[in-house]
Amino acid sequence: MRVLTYPFMLIAGVGFLLSLIAHLVALFGKSIPGGGLVWALHVGIFMVWIPAILISKGKLDHVPAQRQLDAVIAECPGWMRRAIKILFAYAIVNFLLFIISTTGHPRPTGSAPAAVIRGFSGHWMIFYSMAFVTFYSEAKSSRAKREVQDRPGGRAS
Repeated sequence: MRVLTYPFMLIAGVGFLLSLIAHLVALFGKSIPGGGLVWALHVGIFMVWIPAILISKGKLDHVPAQRQLDAVIAECPGWMRRAIKILFAYAIVNFLLFIISTTGHPRPTGSAPAAVIRGFSGHWMIFYSMAFVTFYSEAKSSRAKREVQDRPGGRAS
């Protein structure tokens, strides 16, 4: 799985950027270029999320539930750890605003309105970014382990 860490990290990063763009466009009430293609981001989450879960599973065996996020992102720089936590908070607020803004409105026909794209893209951003930081943390952790093993006497016999 380590060989695939960087390609999955790249896919997660691109997915995050595309979902961020979709989110910003939707915030301004504009229609998304490419129309229905934006829903590919919904499917793309599974390409990175399942491997991210498999990677983090080994790190979380003996970690209490309230400390699992910190354990997964332990190898990330401070700014990245703060950003992911702020994004989590934003995703919750965005979801609540989505519920409030769409409750009582008729079900849309045709292409999704900006409010729906905004609601979904908030989730896409958190899934893609969390997958990204999981892969990033794994890459840093694997690199640190290799550096220790490469030192004379670093490998346990």
